[in-house]
Amino acid sequence: MAQDVAASLELESAERPKIPAWRRMATLARQHPLGVFGLFIVATLLFAGVFGDVLPVHDAEKLQLLNKQAAPSLSHPFGTDNLGRDVLGRTILGARISLLVGLVSVSVGITFGTFFGVLSGYAGKFVDSVIQRGVDVLLAFPAIVLLLAIITVTGDDTAFKDFLVDYTQIPEGKFIGIPVFLDIFIISVGIGIAVAVGTVRVVRGAVLSLKENVYIDAARAMGASDARIMVRHIFPNVAALVVVLASVFLPIAILAEAAISFLGIGVPEGTPSWGADLTGNNREDTRNGIWWPVFFPGLALSLVVLGFNLLGDAFRDIADPRLRGGRGSGGGGGGSGGGPPGL
Repeated sequence: MAQDVAASLELESAERPKIPAWRRMATLARQHPLGVFGLFIVATLLFAGVFGDVLPVHDAEKLQLLNKQAAPSLSHPFGTDNLGRDVLGRTILGARISLLVGLVSVSVGITFGTFFGVLSGYAGKFVDSVIQRGVDVLLAFPAIVLLLAIITVTGDDTAFKDFLVDYTQIPEGKFIGIPVFLDIFIISVGIGIAVAVGTVRVVRGAVLSLKENVYIDAARAMGASDARIMVRHIFPNVAALVVVLASVFLPIAILAEAAISFLGIGVPEGTPSWGADLTGNNREDTRNGIWWPVFFPGLALSLVVLGFNLLGDAFRDIADPRLRGGRGSGGGGGGSGGGPPGL
């Protein structure tokens, strides 16, 4: 009997053979096929955003006066608009602007939202009350009204823009293939502030449950400062949640830029933008059967948002041990349909 127990212990202690990384990736791909589809869409966006200038398409800003409102063809796969500009070229360059807006706004929003969320949840009492009442005030506004107010405060002819022009190296003109780079950067920061509002509330809820764990009490008993506890013990345990929030908010930020550009207060007129191409003369031309200048930017916007949502759901399933191993959708039951508060 003792020999059998010893033999079983030896078998349990034996090291399991290491599974190659490519095989683990293949297993995850089979378990989350929609996540793979979302990754493909996101990769296409990244490729178009980075290598849009070298793709063999017509210059999106060049006027093809002899080919105004040309239907999709071999020479113009997505057709041309009322000014003769190639819709495919504008759609590809619009991907670069959407990518910039998404990355900058999510970086700003997640960074500040996580900081104030951890601080609010851990500190509690007066600090928590001040931060949360401020969040409540901002969440009381409808999402589009809050976004318009933020863009107005940080937009043209404001102290914020003057500060960026005078004290930073952010170029005002064309940069990395994006015209009026500073204006688009300011719009991204404004959207990031709105993203931070929703992030604070979600992160605070996670911190409130984490700070009651025994390892936090043990660290405090050993003399660890509050700053050390927040950095070394609280933040690492909400990092996975923060990454999932970033994947959820990034398509929302892209949609927000499209919405304000659709309303005419986003990117400057003439700049390739999916939202701006859905309105103005293009929208009026749809009544005359000229559908392609609106259809293809709208399709690109819808696919990108779908791709980020599918990828974010798959990552959530992989990162959460309670959902790990679910097959098929990669989305699980919760999904991102309700979305975090904020935008």
